[in-house]
Amino acid sequence: MENLLLTLTIFVLAIFVGFEVITKVPAILHTPLMSGANAMSGIILIGALATASNPELNLVSNILATSAIALATINVVGGFAVTHRMLYMFKKKK
Repeated sequence: MENLLLTLTIFVLAIFVGFEVITKVPAILHTPLMSGANAMSGIILIGALATASNPELNLVSNILATSAIALATINVVGGFAVTHRMLYMFKKKK
């Protein structure tokens, strides 16, 4: 129980710090940060897949790993879609 409380506290603090950092980013730095976020989401995806495939973990770990897989996949696919759209905007018109 004590470990769960510590983990939840770290999780809530990470959400708060992440929100504060992202809201302070100027528009010109958005694209490099988005590509960095996509790279981190890819790493999270691999770690969550490894965690979800471990049969020795409890139900809570599997649920958290599954939700991490879903959210990281949405972030990666959305990032690629936005990047593709941005590259299309810079394409020369014929």
